[in-house]
Amino acid sequence: VYTAQQVKTLLDESAQDEIFLPVFLSAYYGLRRSEVLGLRWSAVDFEQKTIEINHKLVTCREDGKTITVGEDELKNKSSHRVLPLIPQVEQVLLQAREQQELYRKKFGRSWCGKWEGYICLLPDGEIITPNFLTAHFVRLLKNHNLPPIRFHDLRHTCATLALQNGVDVKTVSSMLGHYDAGFTLRTYTHATRQKQDEAAATMGSFMEQVM
Repeated sequence: VYTAQQVKTLLDESAQDEIFLPVFLSAYYGLRRSEVLGLRWSAVDFEQKTIEINHKLVTCREDGKTITVGEDELKNKSSHRVLPLIPQVEQVLLQAREQQELYRKKFGRSWCGKWEGYICLLPDGEIITPNFLTAHFVRLLKNHNLPPIRFHDLRHTCATLALQNGVDVKTVSSMLGHYDAGFTLRTYTHATRQKQDEAAATMGSFMEQVM
C-alpha cells in the first residue's frame, strides 16, 4: 500500500505516460484492472456528474490464441455501481477525450477503430490490454524509483487512504463494489484499527476530563 505522498509522486511521474489514465482512475476510485480498462465514454455522465462501472476488459484463450474482449458481466452484482464524478477526475477525462480526438485525426486511416468508445486507449487507438498494463506498470515504478507494488495494490491503497481519512466502511465497500461491508472490514483491518485506536484515545481523553 502506498502513502498519500507516494501516490502523488506516482501520478506526477506518470502524467505523460501512456498508462496514466488507468493508473489515475484506479488511484482515485480503487477500480479493478478489468474495470478500469473496460471503461467507456458512454459510462461517464458529465451532466449528472457520475461514472458507471458496467463493463470490463479481460484476456482469454480462443483457438489457441490469447485475445482481449469486453464483457458486461462483472465479478458480482455489487460490482455494477455508479460513482460520483470527482472534479479532478472530470478535468482529466475531458482533457483525455480531447487528446483522443486529436490522435484520431493525426493517425487518420491508420487509427484503430475496433475499440471505439473506450477510454483507456493507446495513441493509435489500440486498447491498453490487461497484460500490457501489468508489465508497463512494473517498468514505470522501476524507472521512477518507486517501491514495487502490483497494479491491483492501487485498489488497496485507495481503500486504505479512504478509511484512514474518515470515510466510513460502508461507503468504501460500495465504492469498491464489495458484496458486503463485512468483507471490506475484514480486508482492511489495518486501516480500520488505526481509526479505532484514534477513537479510543479520544474517548480516553474525554472520560479523563469528566471523571
